[in-house]
Amino acid sequence: MRINNPMNVQNVLNTYNKSVKKTSATEKSAQASDKVEISSQARDIQVAMKALAELPEIRQDKVDLVNEQLSNGQYKPSAEDLVNKIFASVSAIK
Repeated sequence: MRINNPMNVQNVLNTYNKSVKKTSATEKSAQASDKVEISSQARDIQVAMKALAELPEIRQDKVDLVNEQLSNGQYKPSAEDLVNKIFASVSAIK
């Protein structure tokens, strides 16, 4: 493609640049700053989740106590406790 009159191209570019600058200036002045508010309930949940994340998955003191009782022959849970724990774990899966 051959352009015979480069002045017309320059005029078009100048017009385009002027309209782009006006649009940018308008957009900047119309933008408002964003604001985020977290409710007190959400903050409480965040604190609880952080505390939960810091807890160990295995309570080693309980495990050590049961292991010691097993090795000494002192660990004798009641049948009712066992049944309740089994049913609680099965119902939690559903």
